[in-house]
Amino acid sequence: MKERMLPDLKWLEDPQVFQVGRLEAHSDHVWFETKEEQDGGKGGMFQSLNGEWKFRWSPCPSERPVRFYEEDFDDSGFDRIQVPGHMELQGYGQIQYTNTLYPWDGGADIRPPAVDWDHNYVGSYIKEFDLEEGLLGKRVCISFQGVEPACFVWLNGAFVGYTEDSFTPADFDLTDRIREKGNRLCVEVYRRCSASWLEDQDFFRFSGIFRDVYLYAKPRVHVEDLWVQAGLKEDLRTGTFCLKVKISVEKGWEKGWGLRWELKDRAGETAACGEYESACFGPDRQEASRTEIREVNRWSSCDPYLYKLEITVLDCEGRIAEWIPCPVGFRRFEIKEGQMLLNGKRLFIKGVNRHEWNPVRGRAVTEQDMRRDMEILRKNHINAVRTSHYPNQSLWYRLCDENGIYVMDETNLETHGSWQKLGICEPSWNVPGSLPQWKECVLDRARSMLERDKNHPSVLW
Repeated sequence: MKERMLPDLKWLEDPQVFQVGRLEAHSDHVWFETKEEQDGGKGGMFQSLNGEWKFRWSPCPSERPVRFYEEDFDDSGFDRIQVPGHMELQGYGQIQYTNTLYPWDGGADIRPPAVDWDHNYVGSYIKEFDLEEGLLGKRVCISFQGVEPACFVWLNGAFVGYTEDSFTPADFDLTDRIREKGNRLCVEVYRRCSASWLEDQDFFRFSGIFRDVYLYAKPRVHVEDLWVQAGLKEDLRTGTFCLKVKISVEKGWEKGWGLRWELKDRAGETAACGEYESACFGPDRQEASRTEIREVNRWSSCDPYLYKLEITVLDCEGRIAEWIPCPVGFRRFEIKEGQMLLNGKRLFIKGVNRHEWNPVRGRAVTEQDMRRDMEILRKNHINAVRTSHYPNQSLWYRLCDENGIYVMDETNLETHGSWQKLGICEPSWNVPGSLPQWKECVLDRARSMLERDKNHPSVLW
């Protein structure tokens, strides 16, 4: 069993501790046990933990139920809260809106990376669950798609990890702690941490678990990450295709497994294909495959043509371990003589800024909200959107891929309140600046967004 670091509230004021136990960021692809299992959503190896959770709100850390994560803790006095959702829009804490000022300006005399402990309220969340059939006997992880802004996680009384960055996923491996039945997941969410100095966007300030939470199972041989690089050569007719995959293998299944891939056009005809054997992979189990496709169909807002990549992973006994579908768009984005070009033509942007927003649920938006927004864009001949000012939910990028909406993807990083105080610039407050203690957490935010969104043709880069 892995030795785990014990949680420490000092992490909340330390910019060099922005994650503990969190898995590496990876592509947002989904997988299935078989091709037939695909139903338009996540398959049987995914289990949603959305819905009603037990909840206790505390006005400051000193008043929180410190040992609520212990299995014999009496939580009969806890309230109920909906996840995904913000604390503030469910009756806990105070909604705030500021632009360049930080929410605590005028109320607390602090400098980065300090936290106002007297007004740092805490949400203590508890979810009890049994494992669904599709996850039994497999490696099991949990994914928090969005928690604002920092949280500690326990499972069945054991500390799992810590994470910051409100708008990119945080995944943790639960395999050595999870049970078939009677699991107790505990999450402690703080209103403020050192990362709050990096999240000074001009928007409503919320806190809580506001995006999906789900479990996922890794089969015997699993594609941890895939990177599809689909471009065009200078003739604008020949497609360049590179597939990079990263594989993890359960103990005892290290040799003899394989992987094959097939790229199909809209009509279902094969445009390219290839295969790997386990012997091709190095110690880190990463490999790339490259090919060219003549007379390729190009992706653009006028014709968002998507190919379908199908990846089939076989275990060492020749059985299908997982099947992965992934849409692929071929396009060439470049800047020549000061002009942006897409597929060799001047790119005209007719775009808007968009917040994730629902008048009742705040930033805890639903699929229905996103599809309604997409319909508005299409009706008004909008062809581009800026994710002001943070990475959006993954579904939004898939909708942009399908509908030909160009995306300006923004990292969750805004600190203008640290250098602009009521119009006056004060350099001594500036973060991250060139301060070394902020470097890694800033790079981590960019890395987390890039790794998740790198396969979406709608994101122009």
